[in-house]
Parts: sequence; structure tokens; C-alpha cells
Amino acid sequence: MNDYRTPSRRRFLRHTALSTMAGAVFPHIIPDRVFAKPGRPGANDRIQIGVIGAGGRGNLLIDQLPEPGRIIAAADYYFERCEQAAAKRNAKWHLYQDYRKLLDRKDIDAVLIATHDHGRVLPSIHACQAGKDVYAEKPLTLYIREGTELVKAVRKYKTIFQVGSQQRSMEMNQIACELVRKGGLGKLQLVHGTNYTSAAPVPFLPDDPMPGKLDWNGWLGQAPVRAYSKKLHFGWMGWKDYSGGEMTNWGAHGLDQIQWALGTDGTGPVELWPLEDGPRDAVAFRYANGVTVHLDLPPGDLRGGARFVCVHGSIDIWRNNFKVDTPGIALDLPPREEIEKWHDKRALWQARYHMKHWLDCIPGRKTPNAGVEIGHRSVSLGHLANITRALNRRLRWDPEKERFLSDAEANLLADRPRRKGFELPKL
Repeated sequence: MNDYRTPSRRRFLRHTALSTMAGAVFPHIIPDRVFAKPGRPGANDRIQIGVIGAGGRGNLLIDQLPEPGRIIAAADYYFERCEQAAAKRNAKWHLYQDYRKLLDRKDIDAVLIATHDHGRVLPSIHACQAGKDVYAEKPLTLYIREGTELVKAVRKYKTIFQVGSQQRSMEMNQIACELVRKGGLGKLQLVHGTNYTSAAPVPFLPDDPMPGKLDWNGWLGQAPVRAYSKKLHFGWMGWKDYSGGEMTNWGAHGLDQIQWALGTDGTGPVELWPLEDGPRDAVAFRYANGVTVHLDLPPGDLRGGARFVCVHGSIDIWRNNFKVDTPGIALDLPPREEIEKWHDKRALWQARYHMKHWLDCIPGRKTPNAGVEIGHRSVSLGHLANITRALNRRLRWDPEKERFLSDAEANLLADRPRRKGFELPKL
């Protein structure tokens, strides 16, 4: 598949030339479902979508889905959510409690996956195997090996896979990260990222009556069996059996900006350690090229971004914005409407244009700007930081083999046991 990154107007011609050259070497492989058939428009006219996970974020994606996407089905282990989502829109969707039945449908071209963190990778892999293209929310994974296996699946089945890291589609972030990556402020000296919090061990949780229409076993998925608890069902992000906490939630955005600005989308650091002279739980890591990152900014600072300190000044990057402290830097900024469209108050946590980019990639089988490896590598940084905190010692990491060097205990934390019935498929 050709590599595809959203070009700004300044980079469009250069990108087009490179894409033409790449296409001559790697011919497009277009699945049969892309072409129009009697009674069914082709992907250029309509892409039929199934939604897996019809909770809060799932509903936001449903409301923001642009043309040519058209939702025809939804699935959620809490089936009542499917019913409510369809009723709210007076939609005659096909509704399922088991997402695998949704994936069995031949009339679905692609899926939006907006499940809880610990239940995202398995339906993503199953969707790849079913021949569906995928838009999966971030954080993409619960632990590192999940991401490694998902990347393999996307490559094997040639899935057009977009991760919901929408800052990759924001032109302000493109400009800022490119400025750092190309040395516009001189050699990079140090990066400061946000000191996001980790998830905690699961505390004692009182049992609660089970809601109707909830498949609790399916909801628990790979995680250990527990009695139903309302606090767990709706507060899972705080506990490490189900999430990496804010280190992988907001960190999936902020650490992604670091990877992007450093040009390290396909790799990771080689060493991590607790930052002893920093705030509590601060972590540092170093890349093979010598660039060092300190996660030491207060949790509320530059959420979804970072501070890049260079020889000729520094730049703060955050969502759809940046600030350069060096006078005389001339940048070709996008029109105001390009910036303001991401702040549409009718669409909280805007993702419409990021999804549109994914839909535009499907007919030509092009890799989106936040492809699976980008999402995997970015959230892996969060997992690595959490592991460094848990072990509280210096760790060496091989980003090519995705293993810790000479540290069996750390490698155990890069993987997790999965409950029977929810194992990762063997590819």
C-alpha cells in the first residue's frame, strides 16, 4: 500500500509526485467490495459502517461521521446502548450484542470501534480477518504485545486502519511538528512532556445488581472475572486491569506529538528511567539518536502536547495550537476557518475531519495519517512509562524487537495473560 499523510497546501505537489512514484512500484490492491454492484453503490459513493461500542465516545463518532460513510449496524455488550443510539436517531439499524455477528455481515465495508480500552484490540483483529476497514479509538491497546499482534493483522489483511489520534489531521499540529522535525529552531536539546497519571490496582468494589441486557462476561473480556460493579462498569479507566490511566488516555495524544515531531513514528526509545530530580512519578526516556524526553510537566499542562527546547528557542505544541518563543520565525499558517473547524461547539471532541480522511483513503487503499503502527508506537510509550514507574528502575528497550533487554520481569509486564475465550487469534 502507498504511504499517505494529509498534505497541507504547501506540501501537496511534493506529496503527489512521491505518491505517483510509489504507485508505480507498489500497485494498488483494491478489494471487490470497493466497486459498485447492482443495488449497492461503490465505496466512492457510499461506505457502509458498523459501530462496535455505542457508549459515550461511540455516540460522538456516530454524530460526526461524514459522507460517504453510512451507519447500518451497531453492537455493544450492553445492548441497551445500541437500542438507545438507534432510537435517538430514529434509525433502522441492525443491532447486536455480540460484535462478531455484526462482522459476519457482508454488506458492511468498515467499522468504527469505540469500546473500552481493554476490549478494543480483539474486535479490531477480528474486523481485519472479516475484511472490514477499521477506525479504532485511542488508546489503541491495553499492553504492548496487543499492539504488536494488531499491527501484524493489519498488514496481513491489508486493512485501511485509522487510529483516533485526531491531532494528526490538524494542520496547526502538522506545521508545529514539522518545524521541530526539520530543525527549524535548531538542534533539539530536550523535550518536556506531561507527567500523566497511571492507572491504579483495582480496589475493593461492592457488588451491584446486574443491569438488564448486559453481557457482563463479554464486557470483562480478557480481564479477570469479577462480580458486577457499577463503579467498574462506568469507571474502568482508573484501574490497570482495564486501562493505563491518563498515561495512555491523554498520553496517547501527547506522546504521539513527541513521536511525530521527532520523526520516530516507527520506533521508540532505547532507555527509560525514573526521573529522580523531577516531580513524583516523573519518567525520562532516551532515543537512539540521543534525544531525551522528560515527562515532568504538571498533569494539567500542555495536555495532548509537549514542549520542545531547541538551540534557537522552544515551541509548545498542544491540540490544534502551538506557541513559539523565538522572534522572527515566519510560518505559513492555515486560514482561520481551518483552525476554527476543530472547535465547533456542536461537536464535542471533534473527529469529523479525521474520520473523513480515513474514508477518503479507503477507495484507493492508502495508509491513513494515523495508521496502526503510529497508534501502536505512541501508546506503547505510555505503557513503557507505566512499566518504568511500576519497577522504579532503569530499563533498556529494543524498539525493533519490542522487548526489554536482559529483564524478564519487565518483559512480563509488556504482555498479559488473557482469559480463556478472549485470546488473541493466531495469525
